Amino acid sequence: MNRPLAYWDSSALVPLCVPQRQTIRATAIYENCQVVAWWGTEVEMVSGLARLQRMGEISPSQFLDGRRLAKDIVGAWTSADCPTSIADEACRLLERFQLRAADALQLAVALEVCEHRPRGHVFVTADRKLADAAEKSGFSVKFL
Repeated sequence: MNRPLAYWDSSALVPLCVPQRQTIRATAIYENCQVVAWWGTEVEMVSGLARLQRMGEISPSQFLDGRRLAKDIVGAWTSADCPTSIADEACRLLERFQLRAADALQLAVALEVCEHRPRGHVFVTADRKLADAAEKSGFSVKFL
């Protein structure tokens, strides 16, 4: 079965690596959509896993297991190329939406991947502000 491509934010990928309340929904979407992400998403995933461990929400062994799963996901995803225009687009998105820098970069990369024609393309996230910005940009959003 040829699964459609979907741009995934790290907030939607971390629940695939360790148990969270969004894990069931993330898994269902993952089974039906291929992951497209950029190299920065891996860094954000590890950051999220490390933060969960520091907060005591996952154990050190869950962190290690999650890190291994993250590596598997990264190895299987379609990598998005990131031209220098991404920074310019991210800055425009920061002016338009109430986003953090990394979230603006995620959305800028997603827009680049679909050649700035987001209609009919899926954006998967567990971040409400990013979901709103992606939807207003024209993506079909799957919110965890």
